[in-house]
Amino acid sequence: MTHQAPTAAPLLSVNGLRKTYRLPGGGRLTAADDITFSVPAGGTLGIVGESGSGKTTVARMLVGLVSPDAGTVAVSGQLRAPRTPRGRKARLARARQIQMVFQDPYVSLDPRLTARQCVTTALRLHGRDAKAADGLLDQVGLAAREADAGPHRLSGGQRQRLAIARALAVEPRVLVLDEAVAALDVSIQAQILQLLGEIRDDTGVALVFVSHDLAVVHHITDEVVVMRHGTVVEQGPTADVLAGPRHPYTRLLLASVPRAGWDPAGAVTARAAMV
Repeated sequence: MTHQAPTAAPLLSVNGLRKTYRLPGGGRLTAADDITFSVPAGGTLGIVGESGSGKTTVARMLVGLVSPDAGTVAVSGQLRAPRTPRGRKARLARARQIQMVFQDPYVSLDPRLTARQCVTTALRLHGRDAKAADGLLDQVGLAAREADAGPHRLSGGQRQRLAIARALAVEPRVLVLDEAVAALDVSIQAQILQLLGEIRDDTGVALVFVSHDLAVVHHITDEVVVMRHGTVVEQGPTADVLAGPRHPYTRLLLASVPRAGWDPAGAVTARAAMV
């Protein structure tokens, strides 16, 4: 599924994000350096790279789980403070700007609550009618049987759908998905990706996909940012970048994707070119 990138003004604006960590033996590791991109309302951006590229650090800075050393994140022109505000009203307003769905939703779901109670809790916290819970669960494909079940009784795909429903209960402007389909079977991945595309079309929420899987990124994103060792090595319209990659690292990622007629020797050659 190929999308035409919207041309509206940016909903999410990221400028010059930087994050370093102090290493145990001394020195510092630069996890992200000068990360800049924007996403319009209803747009989708992919952030791709191998483990250690810095993509998850960027995702966590967007949401506020990690404070950047430098740079800014703005939603609808409003700068997000690097740290979560203290006041309840300000915290809730901040949560409505950006929500995150993790690779393993189980660790973020309360095992004591049913799926319906999980969504209802989020609705009430943000002053919304709790009766909307069933509609949200239905929107993500969870029927009454799943609504009455706890997380331990749901499959991985169903838990991911529940995590998405809970995030949508907040009515976020931006939804960040960190390897959100990586642990799912291919058929379930396709269902979740189709669901997210429908939600984007229905609500105008902007989606940021953090993934190592170029097939996922190609399927659903308008723009892509390719990261290596904490820096952006290539970015632009997804179709253009994947059809004609300019940077050797992007070519390496593409050469490493198994497909019909795939020759693993090509990936070995591409990696050797990076040395």
